[in-house]
Amino acid sequence: MGHGPRATGKLQSPQHSRQRSAQRLAQVERACQAAQVLTSHSGLRSEKRNLYRSACLALALLVAVTVFQRSLTPGQFLQEPPPPTLGSPKAQKLSGNLVNPKSFWKSPKDVVDPTPTASQGPQTWDVTTTNCSANVNLTHQPWFQGLEPHFRQFLFYRHCRYFPMLMNHPEKCGGDVYLLVVVKSVITQHDRREAIRQTWGREWESAGRGRGAVRTLFLLGTASKQEERTHYQQLLAYEDRLYGDILQWDFLDSFFNLTLKEIHFLKWLDIYCPNIPFIFKGDDDVFVNPTNLLEFLADRQPQENLFVGDVLQRARPIRRKDNKYYIPPILYSKASYPPYAGGGGFLMAGRLARRLHHACDTLELYPIDDVFLGMCLEVLGVQPTAHKGFKTFGISQNRSSRMNKEPCFFRSMLVVHKLLPAELLAMWGLVHGNLTCSRKLQVL
Repeated sequence: MGHGPRATGKLQSPQHSRQRSAQRLAQVERACQAAQVLTSHSGLRSEKRNLYRSACLALALLVAVTVFQRSLTPGQFLQEPPPPTLGSPKAQKLSGNLVNPKSFWKSPKDVVDPTPTASQGPQTWDVTTTNCSANVNLTHQPWFQGLEPHFRQFLFYRHCRYFPMLMNHPEKCGGDVYLLVVVKSVITQHDRREAIRQTWGREWESAGRGRGAVRTLFLLGTASKQEERTHYQQLLAYEDRLYGDILQWDFLDSFFNLTLKEIHFLKWLDIYCPNIPFIFKGDDDVFVNPTNLLEFLADRQPQENLFVGDVLQRARPIRRKDNKYYIPPILYSKASYPPYAGGGGFLMAGRLARRLHHACDTLELYPIDDVFLGMCLEVLGVQPTAHKGFKTFGISQNRSSRMNKEPCFFRSMLVVHKLLPAELLAMWGLVHGNLTCSRKLQVL
């Protein structure tokens, strides 16, 4: 945490300090006048007289600055300036805009109002140090010892909500931006990010019909393996130097930490992009048709409670321990989840996203990110909207179905999961080539 200089002795009043400093300034002026008289009568050469005068002038200036500083109250003088985005020009070239690590830690408010106002919240990312320790009180609970190691790890640190930023690009929201495309990725999957940049993540200067630009960002944590961290971080710094499209925070990229990625982005959006009309958020292994997204948004308003995707209703928590999405009853005891959109890809209005940030801050973190967002929507009383153009489980849930490889289906969809980089590039080429389909699906 940042601290001001430690005071020693009795703190003098600003008025007393100004009087003493003014007295010192008067003494310096009298000394300089005496030196001037002495040099003029002693027959010294003009060069030496000029030297004496310069020295006196410099000393008087130093005392004047002291007078100015002491005329301020301690609180005014120690007031924190706006933190620079970079430590040095060299760091900027390598790692994008880094948050100043020396700025003060600002504690979150105890009570969060889910409805944001223009005056709420920090003006820059305010978490600059990692101050997180395990909640060892849990070790005394009998139920805690019976949990699997990864759930114990999650619960140990669930109270640690926000972490410092390592790479930041607030300029992405500068100017007239209509749609912000945000992609969850991990540091090792450069090939997926590169494929997206060449296809559906390509930025547009105009969304058409008088609308603003389309901008793209990737959300990352740090490498989960300690031995790989330095190497991959250097590669990521170079990648960000080339493209300038990475937001990175100082937490480990893991399955349970996907929820951290959700809340960090919502906080970032609330700080830096308060006027963005719409956001698309998706995974780095999906196919997206930007033209269809923009056509869908053509008659939508940013003030709507728009949250649309592949919505699951009354989904039950999975209790089989061999399943990736297993949740022990101690962590969630209800029979079903609130409605939520599959995390592979969804659209939301900017105003709702800001409200969502404040609503999420009222809940404890949950290890499944898309379910957690459904819980936050429930706090707001907002129902996510299902749309048949979002296929986050594939066009057909039968993995071997030919429909999952048919470009005519992809051309009519908004989002389809799941494609590897080579498959994405091939499908993009087919959909945007000389494709002739027997009929067009109406999904918009």
